[in-house]
Amino acid sequence: MKTSRRKFLVYSATGASLLALGPESLAAPKKVAKKRILILGGTGFLGPAVVEAARVRGHSLTLFNRGKTRPELFPDVEKLRGDRDPDKDEGLKALKGRKWDAVVDTSGYYPRMVKASAALLAPNVKQYVFISSVSAYASDKTPGEDERGPTATLADPNVETMGKDYEFYGVLKRACEEAAEAALPGRVANIRPGYIVGPDDRSDRFTYWPVRFDEGGEMLAPGTPKDPLQIIDVRDLAEWLVLLIEGQVNGVFNAVGPAEAWSMGAMLDTCRKVTGKDTKVTWVPAEFLEKQGETGDVRLPIYMPPTGTSAGTHLRSNAKAVKAGLKFRPVDVTVRDTLAYFKGLPQERRDKPRAGLPREREAELLALWRKAQEEAKPVPAASGKGG
Repeated sequence: MKTSRRKFLVYSATGASLLALGPESLAAPKKVAKKRILILGGTGFLGPAVVEAARVRGHSLTLFNRGKTRPELFPDVEKLRGDRDPDKDEGLKALKGRKWDAVVDTSGYYPRMVKASAALLAPNVKQYVFISSVSAYASDKTPGEDERGPTATLADPNVETMGKDYEFYGVLKRACEEAAEAALPGRVANIRPGYIVGPDDRSDRFTYWPVRFDEGGEMLAPGTPKDPLQIIDVRDLAEWLVLLIEGQVNGVFNAVGPAEAWSMGAMLDTCRKVTGKDTKVTWVPAEFLEKQGETGDVRLPIYMPPTGTSAGTHLRSNAKAVKAGLKFRPVDVTVRDTLAYFKGLPQERRDKPRAGLPREREAELLALWRKAQEEAKPVPAASGKGG
């Protein structure tokens, strides 16, 4: 099955109340020095989670964005208006002359723009936290690879498009990392998440699985139950980012989870536990699905076969991040809260999922798989008697 590089953050258009951190989240805050934190973005998916996590810890926030995505969020938080592109409208002017302890860049995708913000802020901030991606690596073929793995190289520094199939996403993220580090050498935390999931994720990628399991009946699962899977709950990521800021910890980190090795089978077992449904799961080999034209991680979201060029996609090492304090809530909490979030969306939104197999196509694939299995059965040998 072909590998997709579409591990990009997709922002939400739903209410922030679903990001309430809850009892499974940060413990009661310890005495820490109050930090002034600037978030470039702050109203999409990860941004609001960082706001909530930082406020729990007593820090003060400023959001810088265009004011187009959920401007009603956080009415008591300072908001500065502008554009990541310094050549558009007021650009970065609202940031000039201001000081913060740390910047969290959740909205940097093109190196020219990251360079502009990092260079402008460098004299007035202590730390720049850039949200990159595991797509910044040169390939996904090596299981267990850590932060020392080779990274992608941007051939044309003037590219400012993700590409038709988001083929430039990862290499652009890597170039953004370099731009930030060039502006603030030794003061950058380059964070490389894999699939960020949880409540308020409007991409529907991980969400598809608990939602589909909750519907019941027979569902198609790609590959085998042992195929690995890595995710990180947006709230776990946000809380850890705040801890990195409190300790002014810099460097490159793979932000992937959960705590223990996970798999597609374990994920669906968790869905069974959370939903209480007796959904029948039919596993269909990746090779068969590829022959039917089902490749990548949109129709079969977040799944990648652990073979060939995608052998290490869901097997990145998170040891360095864990050593730096990254913690994970139980996976059943993530599944439960993600399902509750989706069920709380308006019906018209739930009727238009943004990832996963349409039910008609799923039924068609299951029928084709059963037919292929029947045709593969050996024909019984004739038992006629000789004359």
